[in-house]
Amino acid sequence: MYNKNQQIMKNSIEIKNGFLIFLGIGIFFLLMDLFGLADKNYLRILNAFIVLYGINKTIQFNFNHGNSDYLDNLISGFKTGIIGVVLGIIGLILFVYIKGGESYLTKLSDTFFFVGKTNIIKYCSVLFFEGIASSLIGSFALMQYWKDVIVNSKY
Repeated sequence: MYNKNQQIMKNSIEIKNGFLIFLGIGIFFLLMDLFGLADKNYLRILNAFIVLYGINKTIQFNFNHGNSDYLDNLISGFKTGIIGVVLGIIGLILFVYIKGGESYLTKLSDTFFFVGKTNIIKYCSVLFFEGIASSLIGSFALMQYWKDVIVNSKY
């Protein structure tokens, strides 16, 4: 379906938009921490819009470049979200250790889904599986929109 150059371009847009997700979430959470809102769980739902934005950019790019295959775009959007999630978890690990390690994590986990003491591995594992689920659901939801869109491709 793709020649080698098209596959490289597709992979690079997934990486680019995954990195965009990482930057968006990173800046969002840094601002939350800066303004003392890191303990407000309800604000964390806003990161879903950042993830959806990045996934949508990938799917839109694919459609605009002539790929309207449902499964290809679903997988491409999912890979974009996973790249953002993995980079975000790496960034979180670094941030937690810069802010004081396990003691800072205890402050975060008190407002999350954990009961009792947690560690960085448990915390990041939960975030990873949550990220996988949100990337898959987000990709699927966006493909429900894009499957009915007819794009006049210039390629």
